[in-house]
Amino acid sequence: MGSKVPWILSLDVGTSSVKAQGYTADGRAIRHLTASCSHAPFVTANGGSEFAPQALTQRCIHVLQQVLTQRGRLPLPEAVAISVFWHSLVGVNSFGEAITPVYTWADTRSAHHVKLLVERISASQLHQETGCFAHTSYLPARLLWLHDTCPDIVAQVRYWLSFADYLYLQLFGEAVTSHSMASGSGLYHQAQQQWSAKLCAVARINIRQLPQILADGVSLRGLRPPYARQLPQLAATPWFPAYGDGACSNVGSGCAMPQKIALMIGTSGAMRSIRTDPEYTPQNGLWCYRLDQTRYITGGALSNGGNALNWCKQTFRLPDPHQLQEQLSQLQPCRHGLDVLPFLAGERATGWAAHAQAAIQGLGLHTTPIQIYQAFMEAVCLRFKAIYKQFELQTTATAVVATGGALLHSPVWMQMMADVLEIPVIASEERQASCRGAALLAAERLGLINHIGEAAELYGKSYLPRPQVSIVYQEAFARQIALYGKLIGPSPDLA
Repeated sequence: MGSKVPWILSLDVGTSSVKAQGYTADGRAIRHLTASCSHAPFVTANGGSEFAPQALTQRCIHVLQQVLTQRGRLPLPEAVAISVFWHSLVGVNSFGEAITPVYTWADTRSAHHVKLLVERISASQLHQETGCFAHTSYLPARLLWLHDTCPDIVAQVRYWLSFADYLYLQLFGEAVTSHSMASGSGLYHQAQQQWSAKLCAVARINIRQLPQILADGVSLRGLRPPYARQLPQLAATPWFPAYGDGACSNVGSGCAMPQKIALMIGTSGAMRSIRTDPEYTPQNGLWCYRLDQTRYITGGALSNGGNALNWCKQTFRLPDPHQLQEQLSQLQPCRHGLDVLPFLAGERATGWAAHAQAAIQGLGLHTTPIQIYQAFMEAVCLRFKAIYKQFELQTTATAVVATGGALLHSPVWMQMMADVLEIPVIASEERQASCRGAALLAAERLGLINHIGEAAELYGKSYLPRPQVSIVYQEAFARQIALYGKLIGPSPDLA
């Protein structure tokens, strides 16, 4: 790579790691410009899922510093682009100090307050106005929970922010956000493209406690002194406000247009499609957020993906990944006789039941650990089928593009997904889709590329559905829906 080629420094803040990577304007990773560190939220027995705000901020600074030390003779980056997990919340006081943890989307302690929320506003109205649901993942119920459980702390809060907004407040001293981050909160009015005063009142906060939403293309410059000292090379560089990691993942995996649906399984899971409809109406069971002011992203998210399989591995002391894949490849689909609801971390799409828990039906003395593991894999695929059946009502997609380490590292799971969905599933060769997507969005904003869809599609092997196997999974899907109805309640129409 020539020393004068413009490049973007991209930061991706996920729930399992923080990564920084350099990219050329057309989305090619600069191999020697990379750094990452793993982490995990602090979880509690009553459903808590938290990060320490300042510690998470320092991880971001650390990986950026690491990349910059590898720059050599390259010029400074044209911009810093950021992707951050959606649906987080942190309260800060008038001094800009965090006085709560960062609550993640996985925090379910507001389950009771979901019921209180729908007494204040109907679930259907909330969905239509915000694209979000009455659920623990979003801010309205979480804010009601905090008012009831931590009133003394709530009284001190000047701003309610996502972690992305908190990071920018630390770096620049301004409480700002993007339309992308705001749209995943449950407090943003999709049609009006602004915070909803009515929903703020429902959640018992003042609209002035939320950050300013910046127009597309606006960037920030001029790091505050503490951070300018840590990142002097970036002190005058433009920083674009963060996009939601799911939106960035679609862009980075080559699913920037409606013809391709992105399917991600990492810790959690999601299926998403980018839309450009002038006024998009959310589908039953699917959320609708924004990539930016002109593009929507719609889909469904699962709280249970790779985390469900990790639970199986640890609980049943299964063999190493290579042996596990070999054993799984020898098993026939659904021969175990088990039906599973994989809601170890609660449920999001498509039923959005805050009280949902995992269940296994059909256990016997003959059941083996590997069969339970296979049944959980199949169960996650079947939950994606429920999401995909909603997509079928609005899309002409010809393929699903798979991303996320948990899925891409398992050929067995890839084939299983194609058989369950009954559509080709293509492996993305981009292992850092969210990081790449943020870089491409920044390049588009800077005019270095005309459109995010111009980037090369980095695809690998295609897995084609096998009709005879798909029939078996059609029957398994019907059984899972029936089990859901018995244990949890009615689900969206999936006929």
